[in-house]
Amino acid sequence: MNNINELIEKELEEARAVCDVSGATSKECAAAWDAVEELQAEASHQKQEKPKTSFQVYCDDNPDAAECRLYED
Repeated sequence: MNNINELIEKELEEARAVCDVSGATSKECAAAWDAVEELQAEASHQKQEKPKTSFQVYCDDNPDAAECRLYED
């Protein structure tokens, strides 16, 4: 998660610089801020993913274990 935060900070700085040079209403400025928004959305998505429990990890490693079997109706 630290890596994506660093990327967001880098893109923020770049977006500010691009907008200062080309103007706040330029296409380049809009594209730079779109990149920032995409990274922020990805960071939010990663926060929502729940880590696996120990049991889920065990079942991933041992799918044939009796306690990991799934039965269909």
